[in-house]
Amino acid sequence: MDAVDKKILDILQKDSAQPVADIARKVGLSVTPCWRRIQRLEEDGIIKARVALLDADKLGLGMSVFVALKIAEHSSDWLHNFATKISEYEEVVEFYRMSGEVDYLLRVVVKNMAAYDAFYKKLITEVSLKDVSSSFAMEEIKNSTSLPINQN
Repeated sequence: MDAVDKKILDILQKDSAQPVADIARKVGLSVTPCWRRIQRLEEDGIIKARVALLDADKLGLGMSVFVALKIAEHSSDWLHNFATKISEYEEVVEFYRMSGEVDYLLRVVVKNMAAYDAFYKKLITEVSLKDVSSSFAMEEIKNSTSLPINQN
């Protein structure tokens, strides 16, 4: 990946709906070579998807909850079943296996406390957990989907 690819990726991270002609002009290429680069980046899996970013507050989904999970079971079968189950929950927008004191960390997006309580009850009923700890985001300071591609 060269500097032009990184420029293209930076532009697409800010607005993937831009016409290829505009992207090409910004990176100093003609349309066809720019389009080929974008296709290659998609084929190589560097561009995973092009999506619309939605405003959670305007959709009535203004509550983010960070849920730390500790588990007693650590077998590969259990992990597979657990990951499958958690991934089915629409409210879970991020899901990480962690090092340290917490085994897994979820970011759950819901409309209010009652919706989180319903999610919590469903979670503890369907999944065997040792401990669940929830932290509620008071204010979103920064939320970015852009990766720092110019680091390397």
